[in-house]
Amino acid sequence: MLQLERQQTFVALGDFLRSANAQSELDEIAQRANYKNNWFTPANSLIALRAIADEFLTADKLAVWANQYRSEPEISKTVGVVMAGNIPAVGFHDLLCVLMSGHKLLAKLSSQDFVLIHYLIQKLKEINPSFNTWIEEAERLNAADAYIATGSSNTARYFEYYFAKKPHIIRKNRTSVGLLMGEENSDEFLKLGHDISDYYGLGCRNVSTVLVPEGYDFIPLLRALEPQVPIYLNNHKYQNNYDYNKSIYLINGVPHLDNGYLLLTENDALVSPISVLYFQTYQTQADATAWLNERAERIQVITSAQGWFSGSIPFGQTQRPSLEDYADGVDTMAFLASL
Repeated sequence: MLQLERQQTFVALGDFLRSANAQSELDEIAQRANYKNNWFTPANSLIALRAIADEFLTADKLAVWANQYRSEPEISKTVGVVMAGNIPAVGFHDLLCVLMSGHKLLAKLSSQDFVLIHYLIQKLKEINPSFNTWIEEAERLNAADAYIATGSSNTARYFEYYFAKKPHIIRKNRTSVGLLMGEENSDEFLKLGHDISDYYGLGCRNVSTVLVPEGYDFIPLLRALEPQVPIYLNNHKYQNNYDYNKSIYLINGVPHLDNGYLLLTENDALVSPISVLYFQTYQTQADATAWLNERAERIQVITSAQGWFSGSIPFGQTQRPSLEDYADGVDTMAFLASL
């Protein structure tokens, strides 16, 4: 199967996911995903599937992206992928990369995201039965020639040990940072709110820390996000985290702000608990740049209003990655082309 056929299959999948005829089936799959994992609300799963269709699976975007790389490997290899499961269908980009690069996929699906990824795999095989011999779901990946694994910083050590003798990409914990300058408006705050809380803040592209000028007034930001309270507190798992973290701060006398669903506190750490946003202050833009550079290996995305800060993306875009937004900044397609 040549790349053009593989590309056409993915385009057909995107057309299906966008079609009106697919919606009742997608609604059912989203509901099943929610039964399996309460963090995956039907609405969030549908949003994730639509983002995949719009950002990854259009003919123009796929062609421009794929044309940057060698279309066929000299010898097709089997690539074992340990998929993440923190947000809906997050492992799909790795699946797409492996197959578009001309390699076969041996996938260990996350138990937290089994329903959506399994569904997409079955839909690909339905569209193009040739994929039956290109995609295998497995619990053990011993037969793979190379590996891509995503997990926590702790599990990454085990991945490094087990996969050390073969080509691999091992991803660790990362998070994202928002940079504010003090001139943002309510529309920009709403967009930043999505970067913070979409998918309940569980993704590495979610903003868990904001950098702000000294003396920054957080009240406009928190007030702008207050209408989101019912959305998040309607999820009992999120509310449990919010109630727990709030009680800890109150009992321990930790200074914080609270708008009813989001807690804001100053903290040196990068990764905040669910329902909490950390902040740090800076005096000059040079200070902010130095702070970010020191933590670059732990930061997935930097975002700022309209992308004013060099190397950042605009507020509201962190959970809308493009095909070229590779996790940890490692070009997955280049790695696969090198096998």
